[in-house]
Amino acid sequence: MSERNTGVYLCSGCGIGEALNMDALEKVSKSEYKLEPKSHACLCSDEGVGMIRSDIEGGVNQVIVAACSARVMTDRFAFEPNTLIRADLREKVIWSHPAGDEDTQMLAEDYLRMALASAPKINPPTPWIEGEYSQRICVLGGGVTGLNAALEAAAVGHDVLLIERSDRLGGWAVDASKRLPHRPPYAQPEENNIADLVAKVQGEGKITVRMGVTVTRTAGMPGKFAVTLSDGAVEDVGAIVIATGWRPYEAEKLGHLGYGASPDVVTNVQFEAMLKEGRPTRKSDGKALKSVAFVQCAGSRDPAHLPYCSNTCCATSLKQALELIETDPTTNCFVIYEEMRTPGTAEELYRTAQSAGVIFIKGKVKAVGSDLTVTVADELVQEEIPLQGLDMVVLATGMVPNSTNTMLPSEAGENPQLHGDVDPEAPIKVAGYAGEAPPAHERREQVVYEGASLLNLQYRQGPHLPVLHDGFADSHYICFPYETRRSGIYTCGPVRRPMDWAEAEEDAQGAVMKAVQAVRSAAAGAALHPRVGDLSYPKIGLNQCTKCRRCTVECPFGAIDETEEGFPSVNSTRCRRCGTCMGACPVRTISFDNYSVESLVTQIKSVNIPDEFSGKPRLLLIACENDAVPALDMAGIKHNNWSAFVRVLPVRCLGSVSLLCVSEALLGGYDGVMLMGCKAGDDYQCHFVKGSAMAAERLGKIGETLKSMMLEPERVVQVEASIADADRLPKVIDGFVEQIMAIGFNPMKGF
Repeated sequence: MSERNTGVYLCSGCGIGEALNMDALEKVSKSEYKLEPKSHACLCSDEGVGMIRSDIEGGVNQVIVAACSARVMTDRFAFEPNTLIRADLREKVIWSHPAGDEDTQMLAEDYLRMALASAPKINPPTPWIEGEYSQRICVLGGGVTGLNAALEAAAVGHDVLLIERSDRLGGWAVDASKRLPHRPPYAQPEENNIADLVAKVQGEGKITVRMGVTVTRTAGMPGKFAVTLSDGAVEDVGAIVIATGWRPYEAEKLGHLGYGASPDVVTNVQFEAMLKEGRPTRKSDGKALKSVAFVQCAGSRDPAHLPYCSNTCCATSLKQALELIETDPTTNCFVIYEEMRTPGTAEELYRTAQSAGVIFIKGKVKAVGSDLTVTVADELVQEEIPLQGLDMVVLATGMVPNSTNTMLPSEAGENPQLHGDVDPEAPIKVAGYAGEAPPAHERREQVVYEGASLLNLQYRQGPHLPVLHDGFADSHYICFPYETRRSGIYTCGPVRRPMDWAEAEEDAQGAVMKAVQAVRSAAAGAALHPRVGDLSYPKIGLNQCTKCRRCTVECPFGAIDETEEGFPSVNSTRCRRCGTCMGACPVRTISFDNYSVESLVTQIKSVNIPDEFSGKPRLLLIACENDAVPALDMAGIKHNNWSAFVRVLPVRCLGSVSLLCVSEALLGGYDGVMLMGCKAGDDYQCHFVKGSAMAAERLGKIGETLKSMMLEPERVVQVEASIADADRLPKVIDGFVEQIMAIGFNPMKGF
């Protein structure tokens, strides 16, 4: 970069000037860092912003704003391409600590020091832009979800490659009689409009449809994916939308419900096709159906089969019963359910079914005999009731996600069954682990489900998209529902979670918007979610690299490959800028222009550490910027107080934290270190998937370091935080301070 010219700006608004000694803050900047600050009563005002912009025109190219949280006023303090550094004097100081207090003043001065000290270590990032980037979007799957995704992408100006493995478009919808209501008043089954949707796709000039092919290879990264099809064609695309849909659960596994014992025990999918052909009749003898039982949760919500609710089964059974009654109002339709689930607009369909005379029986079906006698454990009468004289039994089988290509054998050979138990400690043969069980944060990713890979990814982590234990694509289910762990690849529709047609249409739109963001960001060299727009990328000093492969193994998104010589090689647009590779590197040779171990350690060391005779401990709180920092901001907004002895160091993710940060803090005299991040585990909330889990794993190895320093292991802890923890976290922090005070001051102070 050109010669650094840093401008420092102090805000006295929002009560900051009344609670703090602004002259003392100015003195920190002038005397300790030789930077002349400017103060303003409201920096975010037009006048305040104008003052900063005027200085930028005069040559300032790095701006330090000491005011409110970095999470607010981002539109006002937007000075790209100049570097902006924020020091929070509001939420984490005056709104959460007593005004005019000595410790509050020391806290504010330390936060300013941290910002000033980091400035020389931070450079404006230069984006990695190399060659041409494709703006074309690939949609895999030609059912309801895929068709809508293709149309949505075309509507916003992108060319589309739509791939369908069968010889027709429309998926299961083609064989459906009617669809669930999706327009007001949502009370009756509606016309199946799949033919119109197919025709619209086929008539759209921006959409290229390829049928009867599968994907045999996917290489590259967002903006530069190369997709090889089974006919040998290679297509360049910028992003991929997985809309491969679902398949019905294998009814053959439901022998206790009579499937296979009588031809008149059918699945809801089979019955749907019968309705399309007209008034259904008994398969055994062709007689009219006068009495039909619909058995809900046939395999769903059952640990032995599908442990989850398939969402649409109840409404589908109601629709089918109403269609049957419409053809003959004298037909008796029984719906046997444990819990009737008709969320949202489907509730109106339930009311219609009640009015039409559908008979509801609350209970669990224990058995279905070959004579179609259904034995129900009726919850109302608390007895087992035989339901006899039925002409047909319809099993509401659940939805299984097509997260693999079940038409082809798996390239992995014998795999764990889709719903079987997997031993997380069992040795798994994975490249890079030499046949040993992988680390805890990697184990779930190694479970490969039945069938071949949909994309056959050319990633170090293997050809499959990581999936959850039920086969649904893995993602941060709260914040980023469409994202997979593979940047630029998004899932939507029933492959993501069970849903009906209307939900799938909306889901397709959401996934396509993410795909559009991916291709456009890739072309600009900018990061995707959650650090949208970040132009930095990991830079690796190969001269110091020991080829340990920790960065390639631990990257949650498969962004780092290896060269033939064994050195790490970054796929820039796969990278989400979480810094996990930086935290993993044992020789600390990985950094970003605007984020590094050195910049973090510099901030840690900049804090003024009182000696043990002051009675004032110092604790370092390394806080994830995704959940922990927002929760602390909310705590400040609510004026919840916590100890002024704690210094908060925001980080991109706990996965980016090198153990050097912890050891340097303790060597520097901090009395304790707390890492605060998102929830780990199978239902993780970590925005970067594995960060919290990896931080915990690394901390598990710090015991020897603490022992060598003659320090108690209780001085270093990790806690989970959610964005809703504004009331809890101050108590957690204060509890840790009390724990450290009971242990005593760090004997390393003064060394």
